[in-house]
Amino acid sequence: MTVTVLAIIEPDTRPAPPLAKVMNERLARFAKELQDIHLKGLETVEPLFEDVVIYISYNSKYNIRWKIVNDVPGNIEVEVAAQCAKLGYIKWKTTAFGVIDKS
Repeated sequence: MTVTVLAIIEPDTRPAPPLAKVMNERLARFAKELQDIHLKGLETVEPLFEDVVIYISYNSKYNIRWKIVNDVPGNIEVEVAAQCAKLGYIKWKTTAFGVIDKS
């Protein structure tokens, strides 16, 4: 299984410019670590041609949030949730219409 974690920088959660660069670099580093270290075990999950795409971003309180943006089996979602919980990341809330909640 191919694991892809993308850092999403949202314009409405930008801090002051000097801090923004540091926070964006930090978010990119966290995305790479989540993909290359914490979710490395998913690369050997069958079927190998499937993929899981995860977005991480800051919420309005600068906590890191995550969400899976494609359809994956339940066991993959559980594993991603467990790894993100260990890292202190919170699940990205969405509304019934799929619009992203800004909290």
